[in-house]
Amino acid sequence: MAEQASASAGNVYRALIERIFLDRYSEGATSFEFDRDDIPDTAEALGLSRPKNVGDVIYSLRYRTAMPASILATQPDGMEWIIEGAGRAKYKFVLVPLNRVLPRADMAVIAVPDSTPEIIRAYALDDEQALLAIVRYNRLIDIFLGLTTYSLQNHLRTTVTGIGQIEIDELYLGLDRFGCHYAIPVQAKGGTDQISVVQTKQDIAWCKQRFPGVRPRAISAQFMDGEKVAMFELTVQGDQVVVVEEKHYILTSAERLDRNALTDYR
Repeated sequence: MAEQASASAGNVYRALIERIFLDRYSEGATSFEFDRDDIPDTAEALGLSRPKNVGDVIYSLRYRTAMPASILATQPDGMEWIIEGAGRAKYKFVLVPLNRVLPRADMAVIAVPDSTPEIIRAYALDDEQALLAIVRYNRLIDIFLGLTTYSLQNHLRTTVTGIGQIEIDELYLGLDRFGCHYAIPVQAKGGTDQISVVQTKQDIAWCKQRFPGVRPRAISAQFMDGEKVAMFELTVQGDQVVVVEEKHYILTSAERLDRNALTDYR
């Protein structure tokens, strides 16, 4: 029943975004804005129930649900429409080069002794919360970046000038052996959610705004098949989000560690 409800909500969200897009799109356009209030207004115009969580409409089309076919049909080869923040209660459709961050299939997997408390595994509320907890308790940020890091806050809701409200899944601060400081926003994706290039850009922009002079290092973590965790460091070059480094980890009990693999890691 929950899956059916989710699918139904997804269809409603797609219908709303489709109408908002088609009402404003003109051939050759590469960017145009709409307001948060346009979402409930469009629902009323279409005779649909007003979404209880307007923000979830945008979130779903960014991370979970494909754009409607009518929107995809307007995309030139190698380009895609994304939705970005454009200020307080404002969004914009932007046509950008096609950009997907997906785990590679040919990466070696690094075994890490599992330090996740069983009670956390038992009561994690969803994939994202479980992944953030696994990353935190197993110090995967430290291992991946080679820094000493500290979790400052999770689900940080804040604003970025020119973009509007954003939410950072978890924010770490890091320190290297020379005493340099780093701001490390972490994006966690479980289930069918995709790593978001939009969220990466927003996270980096906020770190530069909030911590001028401190280097931001944006991290994305994603569950893979076989209980593996893919870790990415991402950065922005031009308008593109690119992968700086990618590693895959699997948590295991100490007695199941492969001693030969430990030698290979060296």
